[in-house]
Amino acid sequence: MAWREEVARTKRAAYTSQEYWGRPLPGFGDPAARILVLGLAPAAHGGNRTGRIFTGDRSGDWLFAALWRAGLANQPQSVHRGDGLTLKDCYVTAAVRCAPPANRPLPAERDNCLPYLERELRLLRSVAVIVCLGGFAWDAALRALAALGLPPPRPRPRFGHGAAIGLGERTLLGCYHPSQQNTFTGRLTEAMLDEVFEQAKALVARSTLSA
Repeated sequence: MAWREEVARTKRAAYTSQEYWGRPLPGFGDPAARILVLGLAPAAHGGNRTGRIFTGDRSGDWLFAALWRAGLANQPQSVHRGDGLTLKDCYVTAAVRCAPPANRPLPAERDNCLPYLERELRLLRSVAVIVCLGGFAWDAALRALAALGLPPPRPRPRFGHGAAIGLGERTLLGCYHPSQQNTFTGRLTEAMLDEVFEQAKALVARSTLSA
């Protein structure tokens, strides 16, 4: 909490004229979404500045472009809360709601924010697929679903890009986080990200047919 507020006061030089959000971030998107995208935490000068998760940072540039290509967003980019972005059949949130130092939240921060994720999952009744961006989000999703009465099998499923595990009526789908560390090195490519969302849509279609 102290970090997010300090960042909002000092600001980055490129954004000195802007008012930073500097508060916890809720998720956003389609309340009837069947796909939920779970990220790590707000970026200090991204969501912590703009007031919307993944908005105004490089990770968001990759994510929203992929959602647009998949037909889950009405535009390929998001720069501020009022830019007209809407999501269709998709909801985006994060395991941690406040920007952490060096974008590395502690397990304690994950646990403190877990009740918010649990509540979102209770309210988003149509969610069939949870796309977990990175191992931290994967672990948070497993914990949240366990708290909702869906404990993971043993041995505990390990995160991997493209890994999928069914828990009740919901499927966890792993995806490398679209951070610069992954996109600049080629660990995650646009094609790989597109494949994950095509897989998510196929899983949703399958769950609809079996309902």
